[in-house]
Amino acid sequence: MPLIESDAAGPSTEQPQRLPFPPVTYSHILHCSYDYWQPKYRALVPKSRIIPLTPAFVSYLHADGIVLPPEDTPPTNDDDLDEFSDDSDVEEESDPSKDWEDIHSQIKSTIAELDGKVTPKLNWSAPKDATWMAATNDMQCRTPNDIYLLLKSSDFITHDLEHPFDDCVPDTSYSPSPMPSLPQVNYNLILRQYVNFNPSLEFRCFVRNRVLLCMCQRDQNHFDFLFPMRDSLRSRIQSFFDEKLKDTFPDSSFVFDVYIPPPHQRVWLIDINPWAERTDPLLFSWLEVLRMKDPVGIQEEDDSAEQFVRLSLNGNNSDLPEEAEGDTSGSEEEEAEHIEDDDTPFLSEFRLVKRDDPEAYAFTTPQYSAHKMPKEVVDASISGPGGMSEFLGQWQDIIARQAQESDTESDH
Repeated sequence: MPLIESDAAGPSTEQPQRLPFPPVTYSHILHCSYDYWQPKYRALVPKSRIIPLTPAFVSYLHADGIVLPPEDTPPTNDDDLDEFSDDSDVEEESDPSKDWEDIHSQIKSTIAELDGKVTPKLNWSAPKDATWMAATNDMQCRTPNDIYLLLKSSDFITHDLEHPFDDCVPDTSYSPSPMPSLPQVNYNLILRQYVNFNPSLEFRCFVRNRVLLCMCQRDQNHFDFLFPMRDSLRSRIQSFFDEKLKDTFPDSSFVFDVYIPPPHQRVWLIDINPWAERTDPLLFSWLEVLRMKDPVGIQEEDDSAEQFVRLSLNGNNSDLPEEAEGDTSGSEEEEAEHIEDDDTPFLSEFRLVKRDDPEAYAFTTPQYSAHKMPKEVVDASISGPGGMSEFLGQWQDIIARQAQESDTESDH
């Protein structure tokens, strides 16, 4: 698309080009909420529990700062309680869980029920960007405070709470007329039994119009052993989609994540994500996915304008005057006949990180690094002119000179 020139003295009027997504509706976002789809696919997901959250707990997540409830301590004798009664009163007053004691108790009992270790998430997101705050440096939580720390430190959780319907449009799924305001969200805390997943066996899958277009590994590292298994894994995921998701999920386009542990016979459903730009396409670009061919092809016609415009996401775009429409009808019929006569089964693209892919060696940009600390600190850690490695070299030179000067003075 050519740039739009503006007056020399005035600001640029160029507008950013948006990806050709269909409108994302409120209902589509709600259908991707864990508490909506998990009951439909309970037998397909790892063991988990859903805890409905009270307004008081949601307010706690919204509040600035990180204030955690006091850790449970073993009982002491009565003399000790009397001696430190004032301190105990102060501690009790600073306990945020007194406003949501039922939630706190449910979380403790659920952790015990799920063998003492869980991973948390809210309706849509898990606090993966906050694992740097955890002592284990992962999503493993053994106490309620482990969970609160991750939730309160995560930008992903903040987005769930404050911006779930950004760039969405009303629909009529829940009322005869378009919703005049944002729908009410019933927030839930999901606690999943902790499993040490092998990240190389997690895959993201893209569905458009109930067709599994493509899939890719979620971890952006190279794994040699995946390449000989590509066909069998693709077949396993395709069968899982056809049998379990294709005709049961209410929306025709969505993105789902799966895990296929050894011996690679069973597929676990991990998450369902919106067909929207906010979902990370990982090894693809969204423009690439939107333009991919499918068995039928997608064509949209706008007959209201004087000119005939055809938008085809299968790569055969044309923008022709109305009088030229007849000139293309023969080729379109031939193409349709070709599709009907072609007995070759549609094969979803399965993309893996190759040995020489840059993503496999992106050591300077760790996952979620933008959410861990200020950007300036992340930038400074990157090697190169002005980076942390240059600073460390200069600092070592200064220390060496100081040591040399100290030795010289001591000799005199």
